[in-house]
Amino acid sequence: MRLVLSLIAISLSAGAALAQPAIPDTVPSTVNLPVVGLASSETAQVNVVNLANSFQFTTGAFSSRSSTASCTGAISFYDASGSAIGAATPFTIGSGQIFSATVPYSAIIPADPPPSGNGRTTIRATVTINRTSGSNPPCTLASNIETYDTASGVTHVHVDGGGTFLGLAGLLQAR
Repeated sequence: MRLVLSLIAISLSAGAALAQPAIPDTVPSTVNLPVVGLASSETAQVNVVNLANSFQFTTGAFSSRSSTASCTGAISFYDASGSAIGAATPFTIGSGQIFSATVPYSAIIPADPPPSGNGRTTIRATVTINRTSGSNPPCTLASNIETYDTASGVTHVHVDGGGTFLGLAGLLQAR
């Protein structure tokens, strides 16, 4: 009887282990940038930079391994109602590289706005980083959002969005 109960317990725990959800192929991490106001004469821009260093290390006389820093993701903009403004802009950047995505006021408000429009709106943006299971290049992403005068390029607002570290420890933490 004890043998039968043991076999049943082993079968149940093996079945539970097999029923666990699989680790997804892609593990996203999202940074929500602050809300900014945008006037009819302005463009909003999100900038991202990969601050991770590529590295190489040696574990023995003939064994060495290297890792090239790389961040892959997308930048998305949202209007005041939470609707996406256009499609997300994908990026892949290496160590020290900067990528930017912009959205002009005209992409948010129709060319002929209703009379109640005041020529100003609010927007927000997100930066999503995609990590592929089994791949762990270092990714230390810093981001910001800014607004500038579309005609002159003069910056009006610059807000840091913080950073996201997704190196070896970040991948393990995401799992």
